[in-house]
Amino acid sequence: MEPPPPAGRADALQLAFDLSPVGLCVTENRSVVLCNPAFAAMFGYAPGELLGQPLEPLYPSHEEFEQIGSIGRPAMQASGTYSDDRIMRRRDGSLFWCHVAGQALDRSRPFARAVWMFEDLSQRRPVAGALTAREREIGRQLVAGATSKQIGRVLGISPRTVEAHRARLMKKLAAGSQRELVARLMGSGQP
Repeated sequence: MEPPPPAGRADALQLAFDLSPVGLCVTENRSVVLCNPAFAAMFGYAPGELLGQPLEPLYPSHEEFEQIGSIGRPAMQASGTYSDDRIMRRRDGSLFWCHVAGQALDRSRPFARAVWMFEDLSQRRPVAGALTAREREIGRQLVAGATSKQIGRVLGISPRTVEAHRARLMKKLAAGSQRELVARLMGSGQP
């Protein structure tokens, strides 16, 4: 019995795409044009269900979809890439932390076509408590190590408003310090 012929390059690339343990997708104007089974499963969809669909329903809210787009677009225009850790939404409405990294095909029009990788972080970083969209955004920035002044600049609010949100987060998550707050936002109870 002869061994099967070696797979061609295109077959090998398709196999790598289909069997990747992380979600992969290609988007045009923030809509899915191609995705692998891991991407669909991560969000609770069957393969093919997301094709042609906008990414917005995968975000916890319209505001968060817009906010991340307004942060990601200039970063992709400057470097061609963008990545962050953010909270995303599954089909059943449950929220989860996800690491997202993308590459624009054309830096001058970064959302025209881009390739994205999504890694589900929920096993090591469960979502902490029921947070508002603004609290999630501030929490995302805090986890990334941003200061109140930096967060205020990114979100278009004053550092004092950021501090007020941070105080509410600390109370809501029963955190006694900034370090403990970040630990709770990251899903571990310990700082």
